[in-house]
Amino acid sequence: MRSPLLENGLSKEEIRALSRIFGLPTADKGAFACLSSRFPYGTTIDAETLRRVEACEEILRGFGFRQFRVRVHARVARIEVGPEEIPRLFEPEISEAVHAGFQANGFLYVAVDLKGYRTGSMNEGGVVSGQPPDLDP
Repeated sequence: MRSPLLENGLSKEEIRALSRIFGLPTADKGAFACLSSRFPYGTTIDAETLRRVEACEEILRGFGFRQFRVRVHARVARIEVGPEEIPRLFEPEISEAVHAGFQANGFLYVAVDLKGYRTGSMNEGGVVSGQPPDLDP
């Protein structure tokens, strides 16, 4: 697979700047990792589970959140949004719609990660095979 822009020495920041100059709708679009990155290592993932996560992320996108992930911990959906956007999740209209939408997609509980969006959060604390990290000090 080729990457012509990279081959010509353009950085991600330069590509975004050029995209803005040309008015491309993707200029400020966040990077999106594979949906499988929303699950702990060792979790069995099927098409229906991926559809549910994608549907929940669409709910967040519909409310204008820019940077977000829905992380899956069995029946718990853990929402990560940019730290500056966390307060919006607690606006009654948004929190009620998000909760209802996530429950309609099979999640029993909906949690907000107060640390906010960050890449690699499924690697924190030694989470393996869907098991929580050891909380003993």
